[in-house]
Amino acid sequence: MQQETNEMKAGILFSIIAYVLWGILPIYWDLIHGFDAFEILAYRIILSMIFMLMVVSIGHYRRPFFEDVRFLFTTPTKLFALIIAGYVITLNWGTFIWAVTNGHVLQTSLGYYINPLVNIVLAFIFLKERFNKPEWLAIILALIGVLYMTIQVGVFPIVSLLLAFTFGLYGLIKKLVPIHAISSITIECIVTAPVALIYIGYLFQQHESAVGLNISTFLLLFSGALTAIPLILFSAGARRIPLSLMGFIQYIGPTIMFVLGIFVFGEPFDMNQFITFIFIWLGILIYSFSQYLKMKHYRRALIK
Repeated sequence: MQQETNEMKAGILFSIIAYVLWGILPIYWDLIHGFDAFEILAYRIILSMIFMLMVVSIGHYRRPFFEDVRFLFTTPTKLFALIIAGYVITLNWGTFIWAVTNGHVLQTSLGYYINPLVNIVLAFIFLKERFNKPEWLAIILALIGVLYMTIQVGVFPIVSLLLAFTFGLYGLIKKLVPIHAISSITIECIVTAPVALIYIGYLFQQHESAVGLNISTFLLLFSGALTAIPLILFSAGARRIPLSLMGFIQYIGPTIMFVLGIFVFGEPFDMNQFITFIFIWLGILIYSFSQYLKMKHYRRALIK
């Protein structure tokens, strides 16, 4: 019992740290000047690959990694799915970096708030799962929020929806490929690195690279670790705590982004945007409560 309690505490701690790191990442990307979003993304992919290969080589993940690689080569459809997952999460990273460096931190916050609701929609489409009434209501409220922002604010939240759907699709694909998280992240970086290397090579050939003896280049060197560490912590936390508890912890990230967008980056936040977020937050509250009831019912059924 004591061991289970310690595992639960460790899982909560790992998950909270992961989402706090994700929440404050906009500050880090904003400190990097002179680089466009695509060059930052390319270096992020390459440095993440290097960091993950170091983790695999010096940790106890070497054997599981090679076992997972062999498994993927014997099941080409799962290998192809993981390659797709790598490029989907790359699109998510690129969108996030572009949004932060172009003053759209509030839209990133909105995107990660509605991500759980997008997950329900994707499960409905691809896994043939069906909504319960609270989930229907949560999705309708989120849809109203998006429509209100489009009509009243005059801005279609393309950044928010792209972040939500790419991260949701990434999670969906990962469910279909049952390998260790460390192996998965490493392979995703490996399969996307060639495109990143080609782009970096092109920039150097055209003398358009922003790399130099400056603070931004120095900060960029840490992008691989700052990308991989939250993913590793998230994976470690997810294995130790119930999905329902993770469902509540996951809102730490977008909440920090929301606060940063207003008070650190000084993005405008008027009544129309507030009403949009109210619809989203109501949807989230209803969704979270429905998940809590669902897990409570499931635990009771197990006890019986």
